[in-house]
Amino acid sequence: MQRKNFGRDRGLSLRMLFTGGLLGLLYVVFALVLFYYLNFGLAPMLVIVVGLGFFQYYTSAKIALAASGAKIVTAEQAPELHAMVERLCAMANLPKPQIAVVDSDVPNAFATGRNPKHAVVAVTQGLWRRLEPQEIEAVLAHELSHVANRDVLVMTVASFFAMLAALLTRFGLYAGMFGGFGGGRSNNNNSTPVWLIVTLVAIITYAISFILIRTISRYREYAADRGSAIITGAPENLMSALQKISSGITQIPQRDLREVQGMNAFFIIPTNWKTNMSEWMMDHPPLEKRLAALSEIAREMGKPVS
Repeated sequence: MQRKNFGRDRGLSLRMLFTGGLLGLLYVVFALVLFYYLNFGLAPMLVIVVGLGFFQYYTSAKIALAASGAKIVTAEQAPELHAMVERLCAMANLPKPQIAVVDSDVPNAFATGRNPKHAVVAVTQGLWRRLEPQEIEAVLAHELSHVANRDVLVMTVASFFAMLAALLTRFGLYAGMFGGFGGGRSNNNNSTPVWLIVTLVAIITYAISFILIRTISRYREYAADRGSAIITGAPENLMSALQKISSGITQIPQRDLREVQGMNAFFIIPTNWKTNMSEWMMDHPPLEKRLAALSEIAREMGKPVS
């Protein structure tokens, strides 16, 4: 049975568009400052930026798999997992993604890829061992919702701008240690030092990018939770899965958690979910709010909520 409009969220689409547009505008302003003060050639800058963009677009999935240690598995190697994904894709009207397994006891899952036709859904061995089949299906449906909503690609591109700003911040500080740049408009003794301008613009760009990325990353988790509930028709299964995953993470040694913490922004539950940081600093919504939202969806479906 195919479920229509399972996880596509207009609010998420608008946020992705707004985030991408504003980050792009910040990048343009940032680049103009560099051109104006540092006399960077337009052609070399465009070649570098466009080249990095293409590289990131076409290799983002491979980079994520390498960073997590995930390995693509065939239907012969993981028949039950493939059968689950195939059934969910048929219900959601999605092409079947590649499937990967992470050899880690940390219970978790993530999705990556530039579009639904070139997507990968990965689960850890720890998740497969700890969850019941219906809970695993709920988690897989959550990750497939990310694929359908295309928010993985937006997060990757948005992160690129933030990382570029951070790198250029260090670039500006490095230049300051060696007396600034030559050839720019700031060589005048009465002008502001170039390294200070570069550093300030980079810091502002990074700060705004950081906030925007956190905002969309939290919203996208709510959208994927809703998508999972609608695909499976059983939000209570995702609620149970989220609670088991979060509880399981607390039992994992810190050494093992550190090995996969670089994937926290993409995991269904981050490994540092119990930290006491402010919500606006978090890349996932608090677990309690996610469970409350799923409870509301269950009530709307006429299901009993404990």
